[in-house]
Amino acid sequence: MTDHAPHPALLAKAETLTEALPYLQRYAGATFVVKYGGHAMGDPELARDFAEDVVLLKAVGINPIVVHGGGPQIGRMLKRLGVESTFVGGLRVTDKATAEIAEMVLAGSINKEIVAWITAAGGKAVGISGKDAGLVRAEKVQRTEADPLQGIERHVDLGFVGEPVAVDISILKSLAASGFIPVVAPIALGADGHTYNINADTMAGAIAGACGAKRFFLLTDVPGVLSKTGDLLTDLDAARVQALKDDGTISGGMIPKVETCVNAVAAGVDAAVILDGRIPHGMLLEIFTRQGVGTLVHS
Repeated sequence: MTDHAPHPALLAKAETLTEALPYLQRYAGATFVVKYGGHAMGDPELARDFAEDVVLLKAVGINPIVVHGGGPQIGRMLKRLGVESTFVGGLRVTDKATAEIAEMVLAGSINKEIVAWITAAGGKAVGISGKDAGLVRAEKVQRTEADPLQGIERHVDLGFVGEPVAVDISILKSLAASGFIPVVAPIALGADGHTYNINADTMAGAIAGACGAKRFFLLTDVPGVLSKTGDLLTDLDAARVQALKDDGTISGGMIPKVETCVNAVAAGVDAAVILDGRIPHGMLLEIFTRQGVGTLVHS
């Protein structure tokens, strides 16, 4: 090696870029939908990393769409305003007052905070909700629960909690074509004219399916799906997911996340990834390196 040879650290950086090349070529022009939430959203350093990742994706020719949650922030605002909350099956019962506060927090403060992070990282983000340009139409969620006294299923009214029944991606296409990064709050109108609060995972999955996204990233607070011995399961399909649910490996809060991924893939997404949002630049590691860092769910 001559005295003028590049430093090994510089060579390693060059090798990282060459490793990324086939992935850059594969994903050029593709749409990625990212559900952003959990503790990563409340940590300024991780928020900055996330914003940089999204801006980088846009810069290399990928069209990212961010869909965000905000359950903890809604909870804090309700507490501050003295509004009591009750939950059924993990879903907050949303009366008129709660719905108004949820919209204020989701489509207001959180949405614009994420827009600000992306703007600070050099991107052009636009904050919208499912209401804008009829992006998402909602329908009231119907839930039942077992009545232990009578031994029957009874209907539970969750108030203004909705689920997406139709997605019109026109506004997302227009924004992407104009160089903008859409940031979507999980609020939508129903055919009845009411505003509904939608679970952010479900909203993101529905948008990913409607877009025929190449990748759907579900950023969460766990590494992904773990085996019974605690190892990360990096590659799953629908049949394997069902087997893991049947034997209890996938349980609790992971069940709806995995089901959202399976449904998104069934709706036309190439693959969905459950990823720990607390890993700095985890999305880039998952997309542009041979060794992924999350659980990939494919058809």
